[in-house]
Amino acid sequence: MPLRPTAVTSAPSFDADERLRWVERVARLMDSQFRLPGTRFRFGLDPLLGLLPIVGDLSTTAVSVALLLTMLRHGASGAVVVRMALNIFLDTVMGGIPILGNVFDFAYKSNERNVALLRRHYAEGRHSGSGRGLVVLLLLGFGVVFALVAWGSVALLRWGWHYFEAHSTTGG
Repeated sequence: MPLRPTAVTSAPSFDADERLRWVERVARLMDSQFRLPGTRFRFGLDPLLGLLPIVGDLSTTAVSVALLLTMLRHGASGAVVVRMALNIFLDTVMGGIPILGNVFDFAYKSNERNVALLRRHYAEGRHSGSGRGLVVLLLLGFGVVFALVAWGSVALLRWGWHYFEAHSTTGG
């Protein structure tokens, strides 16, 4: 009679789930895919895209939110989702500050932090929770922040345009 395993797992492990490995690969691409030659310093696309004002920061945040939603669909609990969202929020807010934000983006790797949080969550066997309501709330919060950034950017551009018009006509 063949021996049967006595332990039964209720869900696949993090490494066995192809979608979660995809999340890990994208997080690595965004945060530490490249290495500065001759050093141990690693960086990804996030700080490079952050060099593009507004568009770069919004695109990296969109990728991070997509990763968060994927992790949510695969068992991240509400508490873990909130911690992940706070990592993304901190990365977005700090990364949006000119010059200082670019330096911050090279050091703070929110996507890899979030993958590590989910790995720990899986290792503890608590990967069956749901935080959908919290994510909806957080997405609304991100939407408000993006709307304020967009409004502020437009207001700044208008002010700059009017300032330029006022000074260019009086200087001649």
